[in-house]
Amino acid sequence: MIEIIDQLRWQDIVDIVLVSIIFYRILLIIKGTKAAKMLLGLGVLMIISFFSKYLELYTLDWIISSFWGQVVIVVIVIFQPEIRRALARMGESSIFQSLTPAEELKSLEEIIKAVISLSNKKIGALIVIEREVSIKDYVEIGVPLDAKVSKELLLSVFHPTSPIHDGAVVIKGNRVLAAGCFLPIALEADLSKSYGTRHRAGIGITEETDAVAIVVSEETGTISVGVDGKMESDFDIATLRDKLTELFTKPKKENNL
Repeated sequence: MIEIIDQLRWQDIVDIVLVSIIFYRILLIIKGTKAAKMLLGLGVLMIISFFSKYLELYTLDWIISSFWGQVVIVVIVIFQPEIRRALARMGESSIFQSLTPAEELKSLEEIIKAVISLSNKKIGALIVIEREVSIKDYVEIGVPLDAKVSKELLLSVFHPTSPIHDGAVVIKGNRVLAAGCFLPIALEADLSKSYGTRHRAGIGITEETDAVAIVVSEETGTISVGVDGKMESDFDIATLRDKLTELFTKPKKENNL
């Protein structure tokens, strides 16, 4: 043990710290996602592989060994959304960093008031708020607005007579970037049967990016919020305000400490 310590270089310490940080960040990215379950499955395969060698189960060992030969490709395919999200975060900055706390709260309050009004009238809506990962690819296929966030604007966009009411509104900071945007649809069979196209689109965009999706059901007026590929429902004005405040203002304040 003493010999190992004597041979330890400062480069080795830096190397270990960097690798630890990388693995830690990867675990944070996949925490709570479908990729976490898949990673657990790969761990089970490793255990099976060990026992197949130990018990001399040659056919099983050959099958698993063949799989490990393609594991890099498999991992890239399985973790594609998480890898894309991690790469996209590099160099991105917080969406509200140029706004004052008062501007942040005003923008969020306008969104909240619009969502509650839409809910009371049972008008379907899908609002996507960009965070660190850019979603400009989806903005480009929508109708560009570049207008200040306001309750009146959001209500007019989602009014049933509006030609762009079926698409999503994309918001960045205190600006409505575009409306009528088409988003990726989540097709997982285990999603709730009550989820319509808007809910599945909200889940889809939050699987691809770190955006926050707010969905108003056209049938029931129920308000749902999607984050990290998961959808929570039955929000009222108080719980919606608490949720959005937690997602957009608290992280920045903690980072400034």
